[in-house]
Amino acid sequence: MCAELRRASRLVGANPRGPVARVSLAVRGCLRGLGASPGGSVVVALSGGADSLALAAAAIDSGTRMGLDVRTVTIDHGLRPDSGHEARAVAELARSLGAVPRVVGVDAAAGADGPEGNARAARMEALRREASGSPVLLGHTMDDQAETVLLRLARGSGAGSLRAMSPRRADPDGTVWLRPLLGVRRADTAGACAQMGLVPRSDPTNDPDGPWRAADGSALRRAAVRHRALPALARALGADPVPALARSAAAAADDDEALASWAQRVRASETRGQGGARSIRVKALEGLPRAVRGRVLASFLRDAGVPGGSLAAGHVEAVDALVTAWRGQGPLSLPRVVVARSGRGERAVIEAGPLRSQ
Repeated sequence: MCAELRRASRLVGANPRGPVARVSLAVRGCLRGLGASPGGSVVVALSGGADSLALAAAAIDSGTRMGLDVRTVTIDHGLRPDSGHEARAVAELARSLGAVPRVVGVDAAAGADGPEGNARAARMEALRREASGSPVLLGHTMDDQAETVLLRLARGSGAGSLRAMSPRRADPDGTVWLRPLLGVRRADTAGACAQMGLVPRSDPTNDPDGPWRAADGSALRRAAVRHRALPALARALGADPVPALARSAAAAADDDEALASWAQRVRASETRGQGGARSIRVKALEGLPRAVRGRVLASFLRDAGVPGGSLAAGHVEAVDALVTAWRGQGPLSLPRVVVARSGRGERAVIEAGPLRSQ
């Protein structure tokens, strides 16, 4: 294994330059920020594309120098007849670079979120299982960040979504997701692979004119944004929009964190009852900016039992009306939860509890 690891280090080089240097510095800084002790491990999500391949090579090099074990996980979505063969070939390449590779098959056809959404959900769940507590490195670049901002703008998202992808995210189950390359361009990952003599795998789902289509028969959304929307925007503006869109995501993240912190302080006034019921004082909500009040109510409803995927903006607005436009409305029946206002004056509260079946 040591000889294989030294091969990865030879590819990166002791003093890398150009695209390899930009990828390597980003990954090295990310791993150092973990504060991991020698003997620890990290997992690289490796599809075989240029982004994840450059990430894997840099992670193996830097991780080895830090005494970390580097594992790769390649997901076989099973969407094409030769996908299994391709996944195994990618795993063998990872092994030759010095990683401990694993191929995991998933059912990307299951789900109601379309080809892209289903594949993404299956992939992330498989990575979560395989990580077993180790940090997971993902190969998203600045270009991916810009695409995500445009996709979410088109859906009418707020700051919580426009912040797009975070460099670091910790899930409630303890899984830590890291994106070291959000400050690196896609051209650099492709250039790094070329410098190191690595041949990345092409993904046909990235071709807007390819056989993979959205549910309505049009091009997959991200592929269309990548190959059509962003180039059109660049022509219209006379400048590359990717860095500015990435800066917008970073600014939205700062705003989102400030609003979330404010909302959390407001929620400290909640009272919890029996059977999952909870209440919050109307007085604590009145006078808050709408952006903060909406966040308070959304998290309040989720914690009361409304499934995250079922909580719509209309639900939050209806509960908000119990605070800002109170005229004696009756209880609101939300997914799995009933919400009502009770009490008067200083004692008025918004109550939420499990929806009882009739």
